[in-house]
Amino acid sequence: MKPTTVISFLGSTLDASKFGPSRWMKWRPSVGLCMHEDLRVDRFLMIHGSAHSRLAEYVSEDIASVSPETMVERHVIDFGDAWDFEEVYGKLLDFARSQPLDPDVEDYLIHITTGTHVAQICLFLLTEAHYLPGRLLQTQPRRGAPDAAGTWSVIDLDLSRYDSIATRFASESAESTSFLKSGIETRNAAFNTMIDEIEQVASRTRAPILLMGPTGAGKSQLARRIFELKKLKRQVSGQFVEVNCATLRGDSAMSALFGHKKGAFTGAAGDRPGLLRTADGGLLFLDEIGELGLDEQAMILRAIEDKRFLPVGADREAESEFQLIAGTNRDLARCVSDGTFREDLFARLNLWTFSLPGLSARREDIAPNLDYELDRHAQREGERVTFNKEARERYLAFAMSAEAQWQGNFRDLAASVTRMATFSPKGRIDSEVVATEITRLRRLWSGSTSIASKDNVISELLGENALANIDPFDRVQLAHVLETCRASRSLSEAGRTLFAASRTKRSSTNDADRLRKYLARFGVTWDMLGGG
Repeated sequence: MKPTTVISFLGSTLDASKFGPSRWMKWRPSVGLCMHEDLRVDRFLMIHGSAHSRLAEYVSEDIASVSPETMVERHVIDFGDAWDFEEVYGKLLDFARSQPLDPDVEDYLIHITTGTHVAQICLFLLTEAHYLPGRLLQTQPRRGAPDAAGTWSVIDLDLSRYDSIATRFASESAESTSFLKSGIETRNAAFNTMIDEIEQVASRTRAPILLMGPTGAGKSQLARRIFELKKLKRQVSGQFVEVNCATLRGDSAMSALFGHKKGAFTGAAGDRPGLLRTADGGLLFLDEIGELGLDEQAMILRAIEDKRFLPVGADREAESEFQLIAGTNRDLARCVSDGTFREDLFARLNLWTFSLPGLSARREDIAPNLDYELDRHAQREGERVTFNKEARERYLAFAMSAEAQWQGNFRDLAASVTRMATFSPKGRIDSEVVATEITRLRRLWSGSTSIASKDNVISELLGENALANIDPFDRVQLAHVLETCRASRSLSEAGRTLFAASRTKRSSTNDADRLRKYLARFGVTWDMLGGG
């Protein structure tokens, strides 16, 4: 059994008493915890100030008389102000680092009954951070008859040991992640894991967060939900400020972001605080941050690191304490290579980076999001619209198939639901309305697929050099094949979709092999596509 060491402050009030037999009728925490038969204290590290050296010697002698096996080590730490949190924590941290504490050799109990409230809090924090590698010890007088020993109990900071606390923490964490998902019961495992991580990051840090993903994937809504969650937890006092950086151009970008002084330029009729100062104490969401110019990027970097920036035309810097969430549909690493995005800003943003998948990559989440959009329509229009069973099944069959491209992601889904609800004045979406909407979506997606977007699909997978060696005639077909493969669960499923017409005219079909050979012409394998 390992020896036990107690680390404790001397109680200048609780441990004090008149010298004489009467002191053994009084509960004194430092002496009392060494009087228990079920708690052997081998070493007692007593912390006290110079002014209480006589009391420390007196208490040490009493400990020796009741527990001869206990070795008392007195450590003098003087505080200029015992209620100054920064000073007390700093000196106790130095003390902890100076001690040869080895939990493999000794068990440590950190006594938090004596000392000022500030000292007790600091001991708790140092124990929680493992600078003091032990468990917390509490003592208290026994109720009823006088008892010099009192009672003792150990607080284990491993909250998983406390079933009711662990259950409550798990429940509140689940509520927070559900809040970030707007209450939608999403089924995509990767997305749910990502939201769990975002909840932990958002709740525990004010560092910048980078949300990446295609347009319409929900970056703006997630940023706002993060703000609202932090506001519920009283972690922000300011407001949510959203900026679409794609709309900021030239001198107006500097003025909009950082503000300006009256007369700074033609048309500056008055002072303007700027969006960064408006976000003071709150959360600033810079959507499409990759669209900012290099000068604006440099000032944003300084504002993140120093919380200071210079408004246009000002000779004094302004301050703003905000948390930044940045959103982009660009590959910022590639932008850094191209020289259009600052490497130092990207490094600062890239601490907590989360990539939001598009709707086509989360087809199992279409059904719960469909219900969510119907609820939003009811709140917005004051009228509840629902599907009949056949219509819902037909719409979901199309929406979850490889044919549905969802190029605008959740924006496409929201618009689709709005159209169907609008054309269902009796409150029921039927099969005829669904059929019309499917036709509309097919026409919409076929007309919006440009050559440039097709080229992007290929270049993302094979690179610009490979793209340059593929004829334009082949690019359109190859891009469609790649998109279908990515939306399919297997090579066979993709083959059945792509060869749906010709396979009915063949006596034997091996769509997977046929597709595999086509992809091989361009150096593409199924594994390169992520396996569906």
